[in-house]
Amino acid sequence: MQKLISFLTDESGASAAEYALILAIIGAGVGVAVFTLGNAITTKVKVATNCINASSVATASTKCK
Repeated sequence: MQKLISFLTDESGASAAEYALILAIIGAGVGVAVFTLGNAITTKVKVATNCINASSVATASTKCK
């Protein structure tokens, strides 16, 4: 019975669970940032590509200036 009480009051495993929770939160934040920045970078590259292609044409977009 004493071992069961000792096991239930033992808090040494709590720190590992806390570290896992912190890593999960940080991982989710990094995932959201990568997804968001990936879309923004894709958009900027497409705009740059359109400007390069438009430079060979007489009229260029106002975004290219």
